Amino acid sequence: MGNTITQGVRIVTESFFVPERSNPDRKQFFFAYRVRITNEGPRTVQLISRHWVITDADGRTENVRGPGVVGEQPILNPGQSFEYTSACPLPCPVGVMQGSYQMVEQDSGEPFNAIIDPFTLAVPGVLQ
Repeated sequence: MGNTITQGVRIVTESFFVPERSNPDRKQFFFAYRVRITNEGPRTVQLISRHWVITDADGRTENVRGPGVVGEQPILNPGQSFEYTSACPLPCPVGVMQGSYQMVEQDSGEPFNAIIDPFTLAVPGVLQ
C-alpha cells in the first residue's frame, strides 16, 4: 500500500492478486489495484494524464503513459476524492508499480506532478 501527498493531492494505493484471471503455469499473474486521489489542498485541481513505471521481479520495466485514468480526467475541488480500480498483468508473481499523475491547478493553469509512491504487486505468500 502506498500513501503520498504532493501539493495537497494525496494518493493512496492498494493492490490485490486475482487468481481467477491468472495462470501461473503459463507465467501469467494478474493483479488489480485501487487508487484513491484526494484533494487535501485549498485549490481545485484536474488530473490530466498518468505515467506508470511497472517493474517485475525479473527486472523488466514498462512505462505506461496516457490521458487521464480509466477514461476520465477528474476535477477535484478541495476535499473531494476520486477512486478507481484498474489492473496489471505480469509474467512473474512479484512486481512494483510507481509513477505520477500530471495535474493542473485550475485557477492558475500551473501543472505539477503528483507522485505515486511505489507499491508491490505480489502473489500472497511469495514474499516472506
